[in-house]
Amino acid sequence: MQLSIANMILHAGPVGQLVMLVLLLFSLISWSIVFIKVRLFKKVSNDTQDFIEAFWSSSKLSQAYDSAQDYEYSPEAAIFSAGFTELQKINKIRSRKDEGQQPETLEMQMATLDNLKRAIRKAESQEITAMGKYLPFLATTGSATPFIGLFGTVWGIMASFHEIGARGSASLAVVAPGISEALIATAAGLAVAIPAVIFYNYFANKVTYIDGEMQNFSTDFLNLIERDMISRT
Repeated sequence: MQLSIANMILHAGPVGQLVMLVLLLFSLISWSIVFIKVRLFKKVSNDTQDFIEAFWSSSKLSQAYDSAQDYEYSPEAAIFSAGFTELQKINKIRSRKDEGQQPETLEMQMATLDNLKRAIRKAESQEITAMGKYLPFLATTGSATPFIGLFGTVWGIMASFHEIGARGSASLAVVAPGISEALIATAAGLAVAIPAVIFYNYFANKVTYIDGEMQNFSTDFLNLIERDMISRT
């Protein structure tokens, strides 16, 4: 008899078909996440590279801020925008104190840096959260679907043994069709799980790399602000 996966699924019992439907849903959602993330990380890479070049070629922070608005997928651009916005708020407070002829003390400078660091860390956390969105589903798929497939296999084998008892025969012709229909659930579970695990590890490494690049940029940005403060004292 010619092996046909479609026929095996169609002739499987209701539990086996339910298991295959669940695995199909996991597969469709997982591959949708994969395609979304591939496109996202490609845009992130392109926008980040362009923003970094625009940032270091800018003569003023305000000019770099204007450039950052053109790169919505760059986490570095989002971090810089958050930091620059906080810096603008701090400068307004400074200008008011300058009008009152209150000299800027070391404590005020340290408070400025602390506020700026908190704004940057918050932006970093938000960007990492956005990058890792939906990735836990891939991890869940990779760990759960083999067991879902195994459940379908065990149930199918149980049904096969029940049929053997009903027919009173254990010949290969009686056993083989039911066993093969049962084992297809395990194969389907592995077929869903393996790509999910591979892409989860790939995307997790991408997020880790992007996190490191964001921290490097944040350090460079804070160093620029600190040097500017030192030059004013």
